[in-house]
Amino acid sequence: MTSAESKSELFTVATGDGGDAHQNQPKKLPFYEHYIQPCLAEVLGSTLFMFVGCVSVMGNMGISGSIQPALAHGLALAIAIAIFGEISGGHFNPAVSVCVYLIGGMELMLLVPYVLSQMLGGVIAASLAKAVTTNEAFANATGAAFSAVQTSHGTGSATVAEMIMTLFLTMVVSMGAVNGRTRSQLAPFCIGLTVTANILAGGGISGACMNPARAFGPAIVSGHWEYHWIYWVGPLTGALVTVSLVRYSCCSLLHCTLSVFLHLERV
Repeated sequence: MTSAESKSELFTVATGDGGDAHQNQPKKLPFYEHYIQPCLAEVLGSTLFMFVGCVSVMGNMGISGSIQPALAHGLALAIAIAIFGEISGGHFNPAVSVCVYLIGGMELMLLVPYVLSQMLGGVIAASLAKAVTTNEAFANATGAAFSAVQTSHGTGSATVAEMIMTLFLTMVVSMGAVNGRTRSQLAPFCIGLTVTANILAGGGISGACMNPARAFGPAIVSGHWEYHWIYWVGPLTGALVTVSLVRYSCCSLLHCTLSVFLHLERV
């Protein structure tokens, strides 16, 4: 799939987004700038974003509920996207990368390296968070791993919640940062604010992960793997639903427009 295949009057992949739009640039970039630099940006951005998120969870200790983690994750993500977005697109999330690729916003050769870079960033972030916090805080927060689901009875609702929240997040990314017709300079702020809103709303149901790499890093460091699959199945399903909605709605609207136009031509 190339970006040209997804372009239409309704959904046009924007250029100038670093790693997500290198294929749209007429001049071929050197190998380092095309492949290595964006992956390094994903590692560093994921590390900084997830470090802040993990530390906020470990330092919260239930005092402020979901407010502290929500603000920390949202603000850190918005800042990371703002400073690294022109290099790699600022994904920092495997579900976002899958979504962006499937709507034509990045090339296949970057998808797997992006996901691996994000997972590496998650592991580094969780390790650094453990190093700077006390053993008590680390244990009480389960190493910032997701432990909201305690029994198998809650897996269904948690998975659906993760799917819906990730759908919301990836829709904002698709329409606010990738679509050339609707993209905005405020995209980093909007994406960060979406994460904040989702954590405030769904933190008590599933932990509001929306990011397999964010779940993977703390799980590696703390060894907490219970119901870990939820944080892969839910976000990736939400991303695929977003792709379906974007593709279907754009194709349907274009088809309707062309049908009306052809009908008027016959008249």
